[in-house]
Amino acid sequence: VLELKKILSANTLIEKYNVFRIYPSTLVVEIQKTNFLAKINYENKIYLVGSNGKLSHNNLSKIKLPYIFGKPDIEEFLKFKKIIDDSKFSYNQIKNIFYFQSKRWDVELENNILLKLPKNKIKNSLDNSFEFILYNNYRNNKIIDTRVENQIIVNDRRNKS
Repeated sequence: VLELKKILSANTLIEKYNVFRIYPSTLVVEIQKTNFLAKINYENKIYLVGSNGKLSHNNLSKIKLPYIFGKPDIEEFLKFKKIIDDSKFSYNQIKNIFYFQSKRWDVELENNILLKLPKNKIKNSLDNSFEFILYNNYRNNKIIDTRVENQIIVNDRRNKS
């Protein structure tokens, strides 16, 4: 049983598992597959980030997921994903996620709007950005910057550098 648990724990596709022994000679294994949350470049290869915090080889290239730029700790990404899930935004609206060494995140939405988020009070900034987009009907805003507390700074173009 220990050998089996070791093999199951090492599998990047498994979120949770239970092993039951039915005496005298039967093992019952229940497996829950992980959910893929994003794609990330790690050591020059594209991997899928699972909800279990593990990286899996990208053999499912047609799967539509946000791409993470930068090198976040996967646990930090999972915390950030939970904040997004708790906000007014749907995770499905996100095209790209940018992580900076300063531990700050930016999010590019499917409609090409870039949200620049602060290090703290991220959920509040996401909710404010959501309301702003909703009530301003985009109005050609390409960047919504909420890094300064109690302010939303907008720009209608993005630098191509």
